[in-house]
Amino acid sequence: MNISDTLWIHDTLRAFVEDELLPGTDVSPAALWSGLERCLADFTPRNAALLQRRDDLQEQIDAWWRVRRGKPVDVAEQAAFLKKIGYLVAEPEPFSIGGADVDAEISQLAGPQLVVPVSNARYALNAANARWGSLYDALYGTDALAPTTTVKGYDPARGALVVAYARALLDRTAPLAQGSHAEAVAYVVTPAGLGVRLGDGRETALAAPEQFVGFRGAAAAPVAVLLRHHGLHLEIVINRAHAVGKDDPAGVADLILEAALTVIQDLEDSVAAVDAEDKTAVYRNWLGLMRGDLTADFAKGGHTESRRLDEDRRYSSVTGEDVILRGRSLLLVRNVGHHMTTDAVRYRGEAVFETVLDVVITVAAALHDREGGRRNSPTGSVYIVKPKMHGPEEVALAVRLFDLVEDVLQLPRDTIKIGIMDEERRTSVNLKACVH
Repeated sequence: MNISDTLWIHDTLRAFVEDELLPGTDVSPAALWSGLERCLADFTPRNAALLQRRDDLQEQIDAWWRVRRGKPVDVAEQAAFLKKIGYLVAEPEPFSIGGADVDAEISQLAGPQLVVPVSNARYALNAANARWGSLYDALYGTDALAPTTTVKGYDPARGALVVAYARALLDRTAPLAQGSHAEAVAYVVTPAGLGVRLGDGRETALAAPEQFVGFRGAAAAPVAVLLRHHGLHLEIVINRAHAVGKDDPAGVADLILEAALTVIQDLEDSVAAVDAEDKTAVYRNWLGLMRGDLTADFAKGGHTESRRLDEDRRYSSVTGEDVILRGRSLLLVRNVGHHMTTDAVRYRGEAVFETVLDVVITVAAALHDREGGRRNSPTGSVYIVKPKMHGPEEVALAVRLFDLVEDVLQLPRDTIKIGIMDEERRTSVNLKACVH
């Protein structure tokens, strides 16, 4: 469909944007399409020039090596050549960056990150829900402790290894004032905090009582005990009726760890989106994640199962106050690189640079999170991972594009946060300049 004399949008994408993406936001279809056109007018010639710059540099480098084939490498000579042609740029003076409105998962906490194709709704949901994971399942179902078992059904010997490892982990991360978690026969909550009864009758507590955060169930017989270590949480699951808990002296059935703090929902390497229909399907899943209503049904074991985003985790503190922890990983989105094009949109009759479309659509989808409770980013930020940029000029162009999109969508400056992927040599050797 022709939107203007210079902008054409595929009908499938247009219908998605106008009927699904924008309702519930303050952005009209006319404002988005005219904004996209402005972004393309600004970005297209600048990016084309930088892509040509890539080719020019490569030709000069190839020629330089061609005449030196088989000769010893003079590193100083090579560095001087790369500086002369502008491949190596001057390193900036020391500088600091103070980011505003950056979520704790990026600014303060250290934890695992997953990358998942957002084209697969089930995988995308599994990754988003991977903030909390069973240590027992992770150890029992893999070869982390021992070769995988050949025993049909439950293997008690393997289970004992898992339990022993989990108790040792508790001793390392939340040690007791006396004894070991392996000796525990009961966990109780008292006005003073977490109490632990040992098998020899001793009563003890945590060596650092402040590590106890909260619990679920009755204080005298909690079903979950929440601890904190270096800002991350772990939950002792207590269930004496459970297949594992019934044989445990303290009734411990599992240890749930705060695991994948962040997830890159990927539109790039792990996704094959070759036409407008593919791109629209990918964008629809990202929109569902931002609205919080994405679901996936699948067949397993002869019946249908459903996936949806996990809710926050709730506990009570010693003083009876609610303790609420995020149930989902913080989601980032990886747009495609500057060199990719798509004919889902045409500008002046030509397929457009796909990254422009990606940033406009993915940030527009994130408006639903900003205005709908900020379940993904409590600070209201949008995190875009940018791959395959060659050097600081291309990083600067990405930042310029983000500024343009923020203006189109009426967002405060620097709402969009950039993740620079260090995966191209011209970025690696000029990384400080790229960050600057």
